[in-house]
Order: sequence, then C-alpha cells, then structure tokens
Amino acid sequence: MDSRQKRYNMKYVILCCTVAAFGGLLMGYDSSIISGAIEPLSEYFQLTPAETGWAVSNILLGSLVGCFIAPRLSDVLGRKKSLAITALLFTVSVIGTAIAHNFTVFVLFRIIGGLAIGLASVISPIYLAELSPSKFRGRTTALYAVCCVGGQSVVLLTNYFITKSMLPEAMIAMGWRYILATALVPCALFIFFIAFIPESPRWNVLKGKYDAALDTLTKISNREHAESVFSEIKHSFSDETARQHKARFRLDKTTVPLLVIGIGLAVGNQISGINVIQYFGPTLLKNVSGSVDSALLQTFWLSVCQFIGVLAGMTLIDKVGRRKLLLLGAITSCICLAYSFIAFYYHLPGLLAVIGLFAYMIFFGMTWGQIVWTVLGEIFPTEIRSICVGISICAMSMANFIISSTFPIMNSNPLLLDMFHGGFPLLLFAIFSLGMYFFTFRYLPETAGVSLEKIHGLVLEKFNVDVELPAATSSSKSAESLNIPRH
Repeated sequence: MDSRQKRYNMKYVILCCTVAAFGGLLMGYDSSIISGAIEPLSEYFQLTPAETGWAVSNILLGSLVGCFIAPRLSDVLGRKKSLAITALLFTVSVIGTAIAHNFTVFVLFRIIGGLAIGLASVISPIYLAELSPSKFRGRTTALYAVCCVGGQSVVLLTNYFITKSMLPEAMIAMGWRYILATALVPCALFIFFIAFIPESPRWNVLKGKYDAALDTLTKISNREHAESVFSEIKHSFSDETARQHKARFRLDKTTVPLLVIGIGLAVGNQISGINVIQYFGPTLLKNVSGSVDSALLQTFWLSVCQFIGVLAGMTLIDKVGRRKLLLLGAITSCICLAYSFIAFYYHLPGLLAVIGLFAYMIFFGMTWGQIVWTVLGEIFPTEIRSICVGISICAMSMANFIISSTFPIMNSNPLLLDMFHGGFPLLLFAIFSLGMYFFTFRYLPETAGVSLEKIHGLVLEKFNVDVELPAATSSSKSAESLNIPRH
C-alpha cells in the first residue's frame, strides 16, 4: 500500500525543514532586536536622526552582499555548509555589536549580521524547496516565515522585560547591550542542530555524491519511490541541453518575466512598511501611546498578531492558493494602514489608535509575510533558482534599506509631523499596498498544486511569452513530488 503516510516520512522532513528554517528565526531575531535597543543606543552614542536610521538600516547593506554571494556559496559548498557559515556569522555579529565601544565598530558588526541575513534569506528557502514533497511544499516552506516571526515575537518580549526591569539611565549605559546579547541563545541552537540535517539530495547528485543523495531520499520516502526519484534527478543532470543551460545565466525573454515577478513580489513584501513597524515599532507607537514601556508592549502584541496570521496562513496556502491570498493581503493591508493613518491623524485614544495595525499584522502574516518566500522558491527553474532568488532578495533588501533609512527622517520632520501627526508613513504604505494588489492581479498565476517544471510556463503565459514545456512522464511525476523537477 502506497499511502501518503507510508510514502513520505513527514516527521523527518518537518524536522529537517524546521532546523533549516532556523535561518529565518535568526533573521527575524537579529533584524527586530534593534527595536528595543535603538533609543538607548542612540542616546549612548549621541546619534542624529539620520545616524539613527543608519544604525538600523546598515544591516541591509550586509544583506545585499549576502544575497549576491549566497547563490555561488550554496552551489559550491552545498546548502548545509552554507547554513552553518550563516550561523557562525550571526554569532560573530551578536558578540561584536553587544561589546562595541564606538558607533563605527557597532555598524561594522551589524553589517556582518546583515551578511548572515542575506545568506539565510536565500539559502534557507532553497533548501526547504528542494527537500519538501510538492503536496506539502507550501506548508513546509512556510516554516521559514513561522520561525522568522516567532523570533521577532521572542525578541520583542525580551526587549520589553529588559526595558521594564531597568532604569532609563541603566538602559542607556548597559541595557541595550544585554538586549543584543540575548541573540546568542538562538545562534547556539542553530549551530548545534544544523549538524543533524542532511545535504540537499539535488545538490549531492549535482556533485556526483550519489550514495548520499539516495540515502537522504530513502529517509524522505520509501525505497522504491526514492530510487525512482534518484534516477530522475540523475538523468536530469546528464542531459546535455540542461548542462548547457546551467552553464550561463542569461537575461532573455524567458528569464526577465520570472525576475519581474520575483523582484516585484520581494519589493512588495517591504513597501507596505512591515519592517518599519518591526524596526521602529516603539518609536512609531510612542506617537500615540506617549510611553516607551507601553509602546514596547504594543510592539510585542503586534508581533504576536503576525505570528497568529502566519499560523493561519499555513493552513490556507495549499488549499486557497498563493495568488488569492496575496490579493487578499494587499487589499486588507491597504485598508488597515489607511485606518491607522486616520487614527494617528485624529489622535484616536487607546485601542482605537492601534487596532488597525493589529489587523494589518494578522493579514500580512497570513499572506505576504510567508507566501512571498514560497513563491520565490518555486517560480524559477532549478538551474537558475539560486541566482534568481538571490537577485530577488537583493531587491527586497534594497527596498528595506531605503524605507528603513528614510523613516526616521520622515517621522521627525516638523512639517510632516504638523500636517499628518505622525501618520504620513502609514499613508504612504497604504498607497504602496494598493499598487501591489494590481501588480499581483496582472502578473502572478496560481502556483498551488502545480509541479515545479510547469510553474515558470504559467508565469510566461501571463507575459504572453510562448514556451515549449517538456511533457511529464511517470518518473518525472515522482521527482516533482519531492520538488526536484526534471529538465
């Protein structure tokens, strides 16, 4: 009997994917930890608003570099070793920023943390996509978002308790260092557990490590099915046309539309302002709460709302589909952010001031917060997946850098504060979210339940590009079920 339970060892798959998704946890932890440290840190180093923006956004420059080198690194060293290097870079960054004696040293080590974020944001989704059976691909790749948001929730709660337990003077002197040092715990866990996951079977076959590839495939599914998948993978890399295609990445009529989708979704993930809320949540909410402690606690609950949304999205991503959820997320983000702008503008009291942001975090977590990572891992053909994902994540980091750098300036601009009462960034993000609704509606096809070798053809149809796709065979069906398409 070849039931789903017997065919796939989902316990093993989930364990491996959870460890790989720890890259997302560290990404969320490292990127959000600054929210609780930025105000006392700014006081300690006597930073201007522009320097405060640089203290937060410099991590994104490192992320850009990480995105550029991640494809080559993961193709040469493998996904597993690259993830281990990522964990070590995170650790170095945490130690360096926590003990930094001046602002320049702080920036240097935070950029190293950005390098690790860039590596994790490219390599973790690729590993998850290559290991996951297609029937469960949406849910297993969503583990990256779950860990990312989970890390953000933990760090925001940690920020709150540390800030609550220390006097303002102590926070300026040492408290921000304690906040940054707490990231050593997830770093140590990642370094320890990564030793127990296998290398990507696809990468092993590419490097001629057939025994290791077959061993991993056998752990994922039963022996007969694993051998069928192994034969399909091996055959795909012996195809002369495929090898010639892999030899060079070209910007042609079949590649550009895929990158338009990838870059568009990656940028769209940022321009609704999600990372501004995560990085500067306390600063933004202090405009309506008037208290640092209250703003920190509200920021934590915002992260919890996003986490709830991510969990809800995991149950819907393979049932409802990627496209419908992204459309829902874009329009609800626009509505929630527009309401929040009105709340800030008219100084609505108490919960009325932040309920729009709470709703926004739920809907974003359920849709754009996780689905973008899934789509990026599946729309590109295998032979160009790593470089195209890297380019898309680079665009995401650039958008993040621009928004994060300009927010402190917008938020402290006297004219904008007088005209919009601290709500101008929210109005801007609402307009951007509406734009992403129309972009998604026009260009993104539905990819749920579609084999990887056919997805890029659906994208090209949206751009009116004719492409001849190979017919699926019975053996290719087996390969698709483990997300290792045939070329």
